Amino acid sequence: MSSGAELRVVPPPVAGARQPERGGGMHERELQWLDRVLQARLCLHFGQPCEVADVRQIAPPSPQDDSAYARLVRSPEWGFDERLLLVLALAPHVRPQLLDLLFVRNTNLDRGYTEFGGWKGRTHGGFLPTCETGAFLLAGEDLERRFEACHLFQPDHWLQARGILRVEHDAPGEPPLSAALLLHDEYRELLTTGQQHKPDFSPSFPARLTTTHLSWDDLVLGHEVMDEISAITTWLLHSNTLLEGWGLAKAVKPGYRALFFGPPGTGKTLTATLMGQVAKADVYRIDLSMVVSKFIGETEKNLARVFDQAQNRHWILFFDEADALFGKRTATSSSNDRYANQEVSYLLQRVEDFPGTVILATNLKGNIDEAFARRFQSLVYFPMPDAGQRLRLWEGMVRHTGRLAADVDLERLAAQYELSGGAIANVVRAAAIAALQAGRQTIGAADLRNGIAREMRKEGRTA
Repeated sequence: MSSGAELRVVPPPVAGARQPERGGGMHERELQWLDRVLQARLCLHFGQPCEVADVRQIAPPSPQDDSAYARLVRSPEWGFDERLLLVLALAPHVRPQLLDLLFVRNTNLDRGYTEFGGWKGRTHGGFLPTCETGAFLLAGEDLERRFEACHLFQPDHWLQARGILRVEHDAPGEPPLSAALLLHDEYRELLTTGQQHKPDFSPSFPARLTTTHLSWDDLVLGHEVMDEISAITTWLLHSNTLLEGWGLAKAVKPGYRALFFGPPGTGKTLTATLMGQVAKADVYRIDLSMVVSKFIGETEKNLARVFDQAQNRHWILFFDEADALFGKRTATSSSNDRYANQEVSYLLQRVEDFPGTVILATNLKGNIDEAFARRFQSLVYFPMPDAGQRLRLWEGMVRHTGRLAADVDLERLAAQYELSGGAIANVVRAAAIAALQAGRQTIGAADLRNGIAREMRKEGRTA
């Protein structure tokens, strides 16, 4: 037993005793419960009078309301241990002063108590829990219980597997329980505001949520391409049925990997976004400028942040210009080549193990490492649109506006100029700006031809 404590706590009442309500919300009762468990553990640890012999005698409150918190913990799998770790991880966000008791100093050593765990944030002044803190509250000095508690912090435990809690450990060689015990942002938002959190673009999450106001009617693709897209969408909608209901889980991995390749502007990004709409899955476009780093190991670390957050969510990860990350491995002639090849191998493993959907997009299929290509379930080629498809694109972008002058012949433009859908959109924008600058309310043939010439110059072609 530790000694030299400067501690004054009030012994908690026995479970079931009536307590004055300091707030009507579910969170308030949960925080009161954590406070009672914390005080009881400290009393027992330091040999002070306590009305309970075991912290598990302090039963958690019954979830009776219809809050997001109550709906979450109402499931029978939520036992005492899981509930306590959840509230412990939530406490710094809703009542940080509740954990201040753990700042008590050991006067014999003039420092905090090792067994309390905890870590200090850069700007946060309160006590931030680690897995050690959770183990202390659950087990105290009982070694057998401590060993039992360790499984709660394993990656395969459902608290982490479902993306509720996460354990961050970035100090190799130090005890695993010294890792920070954190609540995923999604659940932090859900349990405090009742809103579903969508991660924001930041250095720690280099991906952007991709949305569109367009629909499938605006996407002009050939039948072969649409058949491939339909197959992928079917998997997104019915993968659980195929894996579990049809018994394919033994032979088929849960994830899906697709490569979209073809010239720029042919609809690769829009297709991925529309697939997400159908499957009610968020599509996150990875910003490669914030992922790729010249420093050894940083690219893997940056990408790991994305995969870790997406691990148990119904997301589609979309890597545009993917050859910057997933390019061909080279012959090893220097240490730089060796590290670059290790980087590609790491990416290959993360993509293959990811249980969700990953879509890689590139202009040239040949730039992608062959090891990736072999592991794709779908290789979808997005060709340049033919004359008929180009006419549909022109019609869909400008005909409905009622702003075309009488001299505009869309059929002739579609037949004469080979442009992708993205390029046609740029032409329409440039032509509309030119017409407005000229003080006209309609877009003329000259505006469109000038826009086409400008767009083709960008591609190194002449109109």
